[in-house]
Amino acid sequence: MSSAILEMRNITKDFPGVKVLKSVDLSVARGEIHAICGENGAGKSTLMKVLSGVYPHGSYGGDILFEGEGVAFSSIRDSEERGIVIIHQELALVPHLSVAENIFLGNERVRGGLIDWNQANHEAAAFMERVGLDENPTVPVGQLGVGKQQLIEIAKAMTKDVKLLILDEPTAALNDNDSEHLLGLLRELRDQGITCIIISHKLGEIEAIADSTTIIRDGESIETIDMHGEDATQARIIRGMVGRSLDQRFPDRTPQIGEEIFRVENWTVHHPTQAGRVVVDDASISVGAGEIVGIAGLMGAGRTEFMMSLFGQSYGRDISGRVFLHGKEIRPRTVQEAIGSGLAYVSEDRKHYGLNLITDIRTNITAAALGKISNRASFVNGNEEIKVSEEYRRDMNIKTPTVMQTVGNLSGGNQQKVVLSKWLFSDPEVLILDEPTRGIDVGAKYEIYEIINALAAAGKAIIVVSSELPELLGMCDRIYTLAYGRITGQAPAASATQESLMSLMTIEKNQKEAAA
Repeated sequence: MSSAILEMRNITKDFPGVKVLKSVDLSVARGEIHAICGENGAGKSTLMKVLSGVYPHGSYGGDILFEGEGVAFSSIRDSEERGIVIIHQELALVPHLSVAENIFLGNERVRGGLIDWNQANHEAAAFMERVGLDENPTVPVGQLGVGKQQLIEIAKAMTKDVKLLILDEPTAALNDNDSEHLLGLLRELRDQGITCIIISHKLGEIEAIADSTTIIRDGESIETIDMHGEDATQARIIRGMVGRSLDQRFPDRTPQIGEEIFRVENWTVHHPTQAGRVVVDDASISVGAGEIVGIAGLMGAGRTEFMMSLFGQSYGRDISGRVFLHGKEIRPRTVQEAIGSGLAYVSEDRKHYGLNLITDIRTNITAAALGKISNRASFVNGNEEIKVSEEYRRDMNIKTPTVMQTVGNLSGGNQQKVVLSKWLFSDPEVLILDEPTRGIDVGAKYEIYEIINALAAAGKAIIVVSSELPELLGMCDRIYTLAYGRITGQAPAASATQESLMSLMTIEKNQKEAAA
């Protein structure tokens, strides 16, 4: 009997006009953690959707063997009945339902035709304990953080007698502590005999946790690496992913910093619903022409809230402080006024705030500045819209044959390029980038970095918010640190280290107040 719990042979999958998978092979050993790597759009998620029945048998070519038997799943329910459970990057939880209700959703504990809530809560608590989650099973899921929600998804999988657990970018939205806890849990599941497949762009995590790694590039399986071998390095994985070596993770840049463009003084923001709670506390920053300024802080420090409140007060209430552009005070109280003032904000949540996923590239690129392609009667010039969006498709290297492609069908990296194109078309003087490379592979990250450098060279003032300290150190000229909503320090990137930044990011609130 083969030691492989899963074999996928010659898997092909087409979408209209696009061949996404081209005879992909995948073999996963029983009881291992198997990583799948590849650039955005390489076909990783599509392959897992084929496996789990999201794309039913008959809609793809090739064969799937599970535990030595050929399988033909018509739905997710079919694959789950065999013990294959997939957890997607966008978690499938209902925020207003309790933890127990979510864990047993579609698999309710019923007695006498009615749900037995005592049994459901009791069993939920047991599954939560298995994944290291110490919460009341009656708490609404929406009150818990993303890290705990990820654990609830795994607990939910455990109720289905899971044999093969598939996780798509499980740590993309997690902080370091939650990520480490999740990886530790996966090791425990492996020790219990549960096989795991993990899709991730975080090569350090893959190096730390995976037993094997399969690389997919442009819809083809390139190689499978034994991660316990001496040649199992990040450099080798990158070479397989992008077809070339990336000796430098960040492109070269010689800063040409001019006069101050943007300044924020004594900015204070209160929570939109919790009276008296200060989210941003007396923060002041400045950015020069051609300068890239980083904002570093742990999750909950107030980074995104700070940036959103600056962008037309799209977060918070009782906002006070002053904002200056070229030395002149501006008071943008709406998003439209912020755009008109020369500000642009690329949200960390591109699918929620940055894009309209059901419309095409053309419509998304021009959405923030329709006035530039409209006549006096406010009718959009369709030919001009196509011309503009085609120029951005070419210049930004958006990988799609036409701007009429639906944005929701693009890879994460190409979606991010569409968001950037939208805001560049508005011709801003200040560009705020919140987690600009989250969920993007190393090859696409390099392209985004090159775009940022080009904008700085054009004299734009750029603010980058990132959870990745190496990214801030590699891209920025200066870095501000944020803790408890307050600026705790700033340093030139050239003299800063991850350790020095982390020290400022973790400063206790009373320490900062005493220093003030």
